[in-house]
Formats: sequence, structure tokens, C-alpha cells
Amino acid sequence: MQKVYTRIDSIAGNVITVHAEGVKNGDLAIVTSKQGSSLANIIRLKDNVVSLQVFAGGRGVSTGDEVRFLGRPMKISFSENLLGRIFDGSGKPRDLGPVLEENLIDIGGPSVNPAKRIVPKNMIRTGIPMIDVFNTLVESQKLPIFSVSGEPYNKLMARIAMQAEVDLIILGGMGLKYDDYLFFKEELELSGAMNRAIFFVHTASDPTVECLLVPDISLAVAEQFALQGKKVLVLLTDMTNFADSLKEIAITMDQVPSNRGYPGDLYSSLASRYEKAVDFEGAGSVTILAVTTMPGDDVTHPVPDNTGYITEGQYYLKNGRIEPFGSLSRLKQQVNKSTRDDHRTVMDGMIKLYSAYKESLEKKSMGFQMSDWDDKLLKFGEKFEHEMMDLSVNIPLEQALDLGWQILSECFAPEETGMKTDLVMKYWPGLRKEDI
Repeated sequence: MQKVYTRIDSIAGNVITVHAEGVKNGDLAIVTSKQGSSLANIIRLKDNVVSLQVFAGGRGVSTGDEVRFLGRPMKISFSENLLGRIFDGSGKPRDLGPVLEENLIDIGGPSVNPAKRIVPKNMIRTGIPMIDVFNTLVESQKLPIFSVSGEPYNKLMARIAMQAEVDLIILGGMGLKYDDYLFFKEELELSGAMNRAIFFVHTASDPTVECLLVPDISLAVAEQFALQGKKVLVLLTDMTNFADSLKEIAITMDQVPSNRGYPGDLYSSLASRYEKAVDFEGAGSVTILAVTTMPGDDVTHPVPDNTGYITEGQYYLKNGRIEPFGSLSRLKQQVNKSTRDDHRTVMDGMIKLYSAYKESLEKKSMGFQMSDWDDKLLKFGEKFEHEMMDLSVNIPLEQALDLGWQILSECFAPEETGMKTDLVMKYWPGLRKEDI
């Protein structure tokens, strides 16, 4: 039964307060003012004092306006008709398609029972060597992309959306600039990947509360498709904007701030979303790849710091590249043992040599005398950065491994690489037995 109240006690920004009974945290209400009607979400209960976040904002709302509680939480329509569509943070269409109202499902539910999960064991190919070869993305993994503002993380996300070998892509955009939103839309339409994608986009000009709903809506839809047997990759950008929205609402509600003004439950709020990553037994999977921008390149900032405790590694995006040092996919050992017999050897050997290249580069910058070995390392490092680390490189895993052997052969003799002899005999370009 819907309850209607005609007195609002207080209005603070986008948060209004009403005295009400028999309502639940997370339920929806409709606020009717002279400006029209807007959905509102219950965000705090204290005795019979109810705080609601108004989707359309508090401007134009007066204390005599009507608040009607719907008695249910936020729901989103679920069906195959979502494919190729673009919605805002409240589930309303941004495109010219029809409003979908059939088969409504709750958002923000609990994570999956661990007994229903299986151990991650399948690789998700992306065509990006720095992911496929060196830090493999694994089905049902939850990984953040740590980045500084200004890095091309949205371009990286778009490439993954176009190339990842999954059944379905769900993009959750939070606080996106309108240019970035149009970039995602145009890139996926031009590549033909839009027919397997669903967008839930909150732009910087949209209500704050919709930013908080984007991960929940994206993951609720992903979970339903996964239960139907589909491999779903959820791309979230940017979780720092999500955390900032949490902070904004907490400040409005006069909550006691924690580290740098963020609410004390920041860890729980992030974990409840990331823990939706799952590989269902006998069904599909949900994999989460989420951008986390680091203000001032500070990894100790509360958002990346808390994220690091929840997720299974991270990708560091610096200078337009996924950095091999610091980037880590903790589940890669689950899959790269079964890709190709030289995968681990190439991965370990090239990173070891690249580390030596960085030392030689430092020696050169300080004016030290360079040896022949240093010259070889400098040649290797430049080729490695240009031909494999560059994010524009788009080749399958097997071709990337062959390219790795080719780069090694152009810079070193076989015995200088420290590679296993049997693998050198098998994969070193143009090698004869008498050369060993």
C-alpha cells in the first residue's frame, strides 16, 4: 500500500527529510512539486525520520510538497531487448528506443553464495599483449585499472569492449563527460560491437543519486544474463566518481567523515559491488573491470587503497601504457599454464629483461659508460615498448608470443636470454640445432 505525506521537514541540497512510518531503507518514493514529479530513494532511516535523495535535485521542492512512498526498491527491466540500448542511471532510455517495463528485477541484491561459485579457470582474450601475455584477464575476475586523470583509460575500456571474447558487454559510466559518452557510443557502433552491449550512463550533469545506482543496475542485469549461460564483462568507469558521490551524500546528511571526508563504510560499499564477480556452476559468469582514478597519482588515496584489498590485482595505466611493474593479475597462473607451453617463459623472461633495460636507461641518463650488453638492452626495451606495450597493438595471444620471440632474437643471442633450451629450440626464429 502506497503512503502519501504532504509535509517535508527539511531540504538540504538534494536530500529531503520526512517523518514517515512503515518504510524500508532503499525503497523508492515519488516527490511531486510545482516543477513536476521525481523519483527519490530512501538513504537513511532514524526512528521515524526518513532521508531521501531526490533524483531530479532539491531545486523547486518546498516543504508543502507531496511525498508518496512506493513500498519497493529500485527495479530494472530485464530481457534481450536491453541489447544495443543506452540508458541513464535510473534505467530510463537515453536513446530513441522505447521504455522497457516488463520483467522487472531488483537491483543491489546480495552477492552470490560461495557454494554456487566455481574456481576461475578460463581466459578472456582481449587482443592487447600487455593483458593477454603479461597479466591475463580471467573469467569471473574483479580487477581495477588504476590511472591518473588524463590517461586514456576510456580508450582502453572501449578497445576491451570491442575486442574481448565474451558474449555480452555492460558499460557502467559514472560522472562521464558527454564527449566520453559519445566516444564510447560511436566506437562501439562503428566496430559493430554495439549489438552485444548495454550502456548505463551517468554523465557529470546528471543527479548524484543516479551515479550510485549505475554499478547496482549494471551488475543486476549482468547477473541475470550470466544465469542464462552468458559470459558477461562489466566495465565500470570511474569508481572514484562513485566514491565521491557517496562522500557528497554523506556530507549532506552530516555523517561523521572518515579518511579525507569519505564515509566510514567506503570499503563495504565498494566490496558489495566488486564481490558480484562470479563464475556460476553450470551457467555463465560475471567479470568486472573497473577504472579507479588516483587523485595526484596517490595509490594511498582512500579509493584505490580500499579497492586494492578487495580486488585480485590491478592494472596500472601510466604514460599511455599498462605498466608491467605494479600491474598484477593474481589469477593469471590459473590460465596461462594451459594456453601455450612458452607463455610463462616469455612472460617472465621479457619482464626480467625489461627491468634490466630500465637500469641501463638510468645509467645512460647519468652519463655512465655503456657496455655492449647495455646497448642490447636499450634496443630491446625500445622495441618492446613500441611493438608490444603500445595500446594500439592488436594481435591474438599466439601471435603476441611469436612476436616476443622475434623481438628477443633481434636483440640477443639465445644463450643471453635465460630461456629454457627446449623452448628456444622450438620457438626461436630461424634457429638451427648446431647454433645451440
